[in-house]
Amino acid sequence: MLLFAYAPVAQWIERLASNQKVASSTLAGRTSPKKLSVTTEYTNMSNKAKIEKFKIPEEVSHVTKALKDAGFEAYLIGGCVRDLFIGRKPKDWDITTNATPEEIIPLFSKTFYENNFGTVGVVNEEASQETLKIIEITPYRVESSYSDHRRPDSVKFSKNILDDLKRRDFTINAIAYDVEEGEIVDPFAGVADLSKGIIKTVGEAKERFFEDGLRILRAVRFHVELGFPLDQETEKSIFENNHILKEVSKERIRDEFVKIIMSPSPMDGLLLLKKLGLLTYIIPELEESIGVEQNKAHSYDVWTHLLKTAQHSADKQYPLHVRLSALLHDVAKPRARRWDNKSKIWTFYGHEVVGSRVTKKIMEDLRFSRETIDKVVNLVRWHMFFSDTEKITHSAVRRLVANVGKENIWDLINMRGCDRIGTGRPKENPYRLRKYKSMIEEVMRDPISVKMLKIDGQKIMEILKIPPGPKIGQMLNALLEEVLEDPTLNTEEYLNKKILELSKMSDKELRMMGDKGKVKKEEDDQMEIKKIRGKHYVE
Repeated sequence: MLLFAYAPVAQWIERLASNQKVASSTLAGRTSPKKLSVTTEYTNMSNKAKIEKFKIPEEVSHVTKALKDAGFEAYLIGGCVRDLFIGRKPKDWDITTNATPEEIIPLFSKTFYENNFGTVGVVNEEASQETLKIIEITPYRVESSYSDHRRPDSVKFSKNILDDLKRRDFTINAIAYDVEEGEIVDPFAGVADLSKGIIKTVGEAKERFFEDGLRILRAVRFHVELGFPLDQETEKSIFENNHILKEVSKERIRDEFVKIIMSPSPMDGLLLLKKLGLLTYIIPELEESIGVEQNKAHSYDVWTHLLKTAQHSADKQYPLHVRLSALLHDVAKPRARRWDNKSKIWTFYGHEVVGSRVTKKIMEDLRFSRETIDKVVNLVRWHMFFSDTEKITHSAVRRLVANVGKENIWDLINMRGCDRIGTGRPKENPYRLRKYKSMIEEVMRDPISVKMLKIDGQKIMEILKIPPGPKIGQMLNALLEEVLEDPTLNTEEYLNKKILELSKMSDKELRMMGDKGKVKKEEDDQMEIKKIRGKHYVE
């Protein structure tokens, strides 16, 4: 009995089997019929088979119908067909045809044509969904050699759909679907591989990977997105040829890596990247953490801890910058690790500081945007903020918020919750973390940065009649320190008066005032605090 990975695929195969069409295939010299299941074979001279029609959005069927009405062939191709078979909503819709760009463009009212591969974009501005606003049409293609392991040296248009399918990466992406006829073209048994739930290259794996080195990462990405294992020969070829990834641009590697991290199973993806020897070409610093033992507070080595922390961030569906910080927050522990003879434990003092620098290097190497780098580095730098429950003070929490930024503080808290689960602890949200959440809400009503002070550098220069200079910043920092201790002092009247006192101090005195913390009782609205603390179940 054949067990199918997805029920929809099984249903289609059963319908295909009922056709009982068997003939020889002329593709690539193949003479034996292709298997759709254990007991049923199908094919014909065109490798076509009828199926029950899929429900296709009108914006898409309008495009395929226009092409066919003009006398051309038109098929849905690639990921959208794969997704239709497994019951997923396609993220985009791609069409392939035997028409050339010059023949395609006149058929539609609004198009654009901007690349060397023949792709024409049909614009549907009135489409109800974002994914339907642009439908891409690409002529059948025959590609030459890939000397840079990235793109073909030349592209020629073809009139044969089989030529186009031969150049595809994996069999599950090499299925063409005729919307009007309800017919598929499946020369490489992609439907059968969908039914088995397996990722397998079209033709010889090494040849496909040398054409475009990024395909080895795409295999891992499909693994985590679909939950399909890699075909044995495909996996072997990736391991043997992983060095090809050196030829791929960092930007393209980053984009595929991001998709792995944003998948439901980044831990599985990272484990497979390590197994296949690919991680060393993406984030080699992570490999330093493998087998690095920690102290008794941790159940796992650093590598496993990072994987579990990243996985929990995915389980919580956190955004990219939180997932990356979860993965990288302890990346420098192997470098900061020291043995303490007195306590007989490993210590990792300063790993968050070193880690922020290592993280910055990793992300710059992968060409992440400056905004994303800044966010992740910031979270890595400040993730070690815990103290004993009875020692948590409002002034300390204000400084934490000031350091990480109001816009990032909840990301930091969320990442720390993932950190706890990654440590092997059962509770993501213990009393201590809940108390931090409560106190953060309380202090978020207070001024956190110099920008929130009721005075600015321009006003200071007007009051003191002095030119711009470093003393202005020192005064602002001194004022902020005082207001952090007592938010009620953040008034124009008080700060204008205080600035006159500060102007009489030396630079050294100002710096000391800005750096020195003062102990202070909170005088906030007790009812509001009680409400916030009740929300987080803390006293």
